[in-house]
Amino acid sequence: MALRLIELVLHEEDSADLRALLKDYNVLEHRQIRLENEEVLVRILLDSEQSEPVLDLLEKRYTGKEGNRVVVVPIEATLPRAPVEPEPESAAPSEKLPPGEEPPKEKTPERIGREELYEDIKSGARLSRVYLAMVALSTVVAAIGLYNNNVTVVIGAMVIAPLLAPNVALSLGITLGDLSLLRQGMLTALAGIAAALVLSVLIGVLLDVDPTLSEMASRTRVGLGDIVLALASGCAGALAFTAGVSATLIGVMVAVALLPPLVTSGLLLGGGHPSLATGAFLLFLVNLICVNLAGMTTFLVQGIKPTNWWEKDRAVKATRISIVLSVVLLAILVGMIVLTRRG
Repeated sequence: MALRLIELVLHEEDSADLRALLKDYNVLEHRQIRLENEEVLVRILLDSEQSEPVLDLLEKRYTGKEGNRVVVVPIEATLPRAPVEPEPESAAPSEKLPPGEEPPKEKTPERIGREELYEDIKSGARLSRVYLAMVALSTVVAAIGLYNNNVTVVIGAMVIAPLLAPNVALSLGITLGDLSLLRQGMLTALAGIAAALVLSVLIGVLLDVDPTLSEMASRTRVGLGDIVLALASGCAGALAFTAGVSATLIGVMVAVALLPPLVTSGLLLGGGHPSLATGAFLLFLVNLICVNLAGMTTFLVQGIKPTNWWEKDRAVKATRISIVLSVVLLAILVGMIVLTRRG
């Protein structure tokens, strides 16, 4: 796991007990540099896995005072190299520890800190002209690929489709009970969906759309494989963000589940095939629900939760309601699709 450098400026009297507070954490380096006006610059180098509990500790103890701000910086490399410590073996439940020996500590989750994850997702889910332009470009490319029955061009559209971040923002906003992030993710996602749908309808009006082409026909019905693909995509997208790695390739997977059926629906609707367009749009809705359901579940399994107890209570309620609603909506949509096929 990568390293993080945490920096903050404290008043000299506030920094006195900081070293003792950090003794329970695997801190690679801790330095305090005296500044002017009786202030101290604190630098803490540690594994990114340890950053969340340390940030929670610093937030509770120090950030309430005016002027105190904690900054987290990702570290590319450091010399000398950080030692690689073997994972401690946990004692069996039935074993009794020797006198004076402490029980093993709870294993730190293998992910970046909550605040760093929040900023990464928030910055990627902003509604901007660049985002809308990328949605428009990917829609045009996907429409051309579908119209020409060219799977290579359709895959190319997935590479530039910016659909991962808004959906992950929705999942994280619900998991944390953060209304601001939830609104931002929902607004950005809805704007992208509306732009792609309207543009693809206009393209469908201009072109002679053939609904029998395999690339279109395969996206007018929902199969078990589509549901599994969407669930896997949502899970992989959330894991990519929590691991702090590039989510570009994972974004292609999410785009595969969302953009082609949405563009197919618009093309068929503009081309005068409303029944088939409805089937494609139902596939899009099923995939959208699956992606967000998988994202919420992944964040829960990763142990991502708010800091304060009242926020945790609100987040737990919001997550439970959202998961139940998602499962119910998914069951209703799948039921509608099955009944439509039989009819």
